[in-house]
Amino acid sequence: MLEELKQQVVTYALTADRSGLCKHRSGNFSVRDEETGLVCITPTGMDREELTYHDIIVMDMDAKVVEAETGHRPTSESLMHLMAYKARSDVHAVAHTHSKFATSFSILKKPIPAIVYEIANLGCKEGYIPVAAYGRPGTPALAESIVEPLSISDVALMESHGVIAVDADLKEALLKASYVEELAEVYYRTLTVLGGKEPHALENAELQKWAYPKEIQLLPGETK
Repeated sequence: MLEELKQQVVTYALTADRSGLCKHRSGNFSVRDEETGLVCITPTGMDREELTYHDIIVMDMDAKVVEAETGHRPTSESLMHLMAYKARSDVHAVAHTHSKFATSFSILKKPIPAIVYEIANLGCKEGYIPVAAYGRPGTPALAESIVEPLSISDVALMESHGVIAVDADLKEALLKASYVEELAEVYYRTLTVLGGKEPHALENAELQKWAYPKEIQLLPGETK
């Protein structure tokens, strides 16, 4: 069932692990099938180097397991993934990572401002990466905590926890999580150089002005 989507989950979960975005079985990933609405999600407590698509669990939007080929349970944070899909009909992929610099700012409950223009690629409507209020992992409270920040951004820090990133595609969701970690590291290093003084941040109005340069002459029919 949904083997192609399961394989996507395995591929990008392993990519996240090897890139250092989440280690020691932390983090979790899922994809929602557009046709059936079923969700393919990583199992709980399993080394990603040993993960195959047979280990990916299929569940419905009511948190009922539909298929578990190898008998593994879905991640304990499944409710959070399902809530992201319920809150955002445009979302079909969720990446939850525990990267070091971003998690440090989540502990501080400190949003990351628009210190570089790349934040415009993260769907941050208010011009910063927001922080979701604390919720104990695996609880409905954690799931509810992401609703507000994801209403203004495709990425969010999770207080004392990590990062959540959403997209229509899991590759892109993971890329957004990667950007969050890079921005967090740049922000940390800039704060260090400035002795804790806040750096200049770009205005949200400026972030909304980006457009592909009209001066570039594309081939006929080219849109990308």
